[in-house]
Amino acid sequence: MFHAPHGYQRAPLPRTRETEPVAMTPQTTMSAPVTADRKAAVPSSDRSTRRDAYFDNAKFLAMVLVAVAHAWEPLMDGSRATRALYMVVYTFHMPAFILISGYMSRSYAGKPHQLKRLLTGIAVPYLVFEVAYSLFDRYGNDDPDQPITLLDPYYLTWFLAALFIWRLTTPLWKLIRWPVPVALALAAFASVTPGVGADLNLQRVLQFLPFFVLGLCLKPEHFQLVRRREVRLLAVPMFAVAVLVAYWAAPRMNVKWFYHTDSVQELGVPWWTGGVMTFALFGCAVVATVGFLAWVPGRRTWFTVLGAGTICGYLLHGFLLRGAEYAGLYAENPWLSTPGGEILVTLVAAVAVTLLCTPPVRKLLKGVTEPEMKWAFKRDASELGPRR
Repeated sequence: MFHAPHGYQRAPLPRTRETEPVAMTPQTTMSAPVTADRKAAVPSSDRSTRRDAYFDNAKFLAMVLVAVAHAWEPLMDGSRATRALYMVVYTFHMPAFILISGYMSRSYAGKPHQLKRLLTGIAVPYLVFEVAYSLFDRYGNDDPDQPITLLDPYYLTWFLAALFIWRLTTPLWKLIRWPVPVALALAAFASVTPGVGADLNLQRVLQFLPFFVLGLCLKPEHFQLVRRREVRLLAVPMFAVAVLVAYWAAPRMNVKWFYHTDSVQELGVPWWTGGVMTFALFGCAVVATVGFLAWVPGRRTWFTVLGAGTICGYLLHGFLLRGAEYAGLYAENPWLSTPGGEILVTLVAAVAVTLLCTPPVRKLLKGVTEPEMKWAFKRDASELGPRR
């Protein structure tokens, strides 16, 4: 899972182009309002392919946090500080990613071309990587009994399954009057319902749902407010306090709360904590996400182009992390739990996911992450019309 101008003027609503699971915004940069004269001066083909630098920057930085947090996971038991930082990052990195996805899905109405992109950009990568991760685990972990099932998302693939469901239900959330409160109620109800089950990781789908719905409800002016100087300044002490609170809570709190995969019964706590933690974690995640987004640069940077390849970085970095665990890299090198080792792991994870987001990798995986598959679909009336 954003771009807003540096000033406070109202910016035009960006059009959404669903080209990959975390959708893009092919819009002229929103650092100034686009007037009718400027629109006329820019060819329509250019306007349709331009991207919003702010959202690409946000997606890439969130992707780096995802990879770094995953790399920290095996080191948490040996370091309270690492565990605290892990908790802070896990509070908002996936909520931010999901919120972006929701914001970029606002134009989804179930039209034929949108359904095609839903199938080719989300369903196909899910099927391919669900099988790939299951096979990798079977042979890498020497577990010949590892099943291959398309209904139980394995490791990172849960996000694709969730995004498929969330986007399909977008017209419903745009129809009802109080979408965010309803989504929060569903999340709270799911948290006290152990019978939700593991099919399509529905527990996690429902508990993360409020962030996607919140993204659907946002407008460009909300991001203008987020990027005001006052918000940026307030974000600094906010994160400082968050780190201190996380350091205190690190040995006391179960990190599974941040995964949103279990009901309160499975976590061994009273049923009433489900609703309390749903609203508390949602509030903390929103505040932390605002702080994160406030510091995302709105101009084009060296990593802006990498925002288009975050789906590749997301799906591929798991193989590196799983491979490191299967090879015993963490277990056989206890010095990685020292401050120096943790810094090294952080840098390696950040560099690795950066390389995986580069255009060559995206081009290499385009047949899987962005397949056209024209052979699989009927030609609709809009395509046949000009010939007729």
